Amino acid sequence: MPQIRISEAARFLGVSDDTVRRWTENGTLTGHKDESGRLVVDGLELAHVARAQAQLPEDPSRAGSSARNRFIGLVTGITADKVMAQVELQCGPFRVVSLMSSEAVRELGIELGSVATAVVKATTVIIETPHGKSIV
Repeated sequence: MPQIRISEAARFLGVSDDTVRRWTENGTLTGHKDESGRLVVDGLELAHVARAQAQLPEDPSRAGSSARNRFIGLVTGITADKVMAQVELQCGPFRVVSLMSSEAVRELGIELGSVATAVVKATTVIIETPHGKSIV
């Protein structure tokens, strides 16, 4: 299993290094020493904690959908001309950008600060690893 350093684990979880250290002390995460004597945590255990702690806002549409990639956030930018528009959402730590017609922006009532859901249904998703390998 991959071993993740405390500072990296904190970055992935959006918490401080001290919080991750406390979690290793109280048993929320299991800490180990690597070959260099640094405190690390198991990557799979960290993934389980990250998933358990993920707090998604309630989807305002409450619509059933086959798309599993739904990003709920706030509209932070709209750039529109007569025909097309670029809409930016801030969905937690992620910026999601969509291109759509200006007519759709008006019909959906999209405005700065409004809540919206970006739905992604793709047949191709590229996964990259820190080692420079990509898997399609």
